[in-house]
Amino acid sequence: MIRLIDDAMSPALGDIRGAGPEDVLYIRPAATARADFPKVWEAVGVALARGARVVVMQREES
Repeated sequence: MIRLIDDAMSPALGDIRGAGPEDVLYIRPAATARADFPKVWEAVGVALARGARVVVMQREES
């Protein structure tokens, strides 16, 4: 499953943590403006350890 994280939307933290090898998480630069970004980033780390592919976007268009 493909999941997008930005300043306006994000999957639930449990869904991020549960991501695995079949999942891709795209993180837009605007995501750092989220008040809960430290928690989101921690959840992304768990997903990465579980085998999810994590793409930290820079200037990519939406």
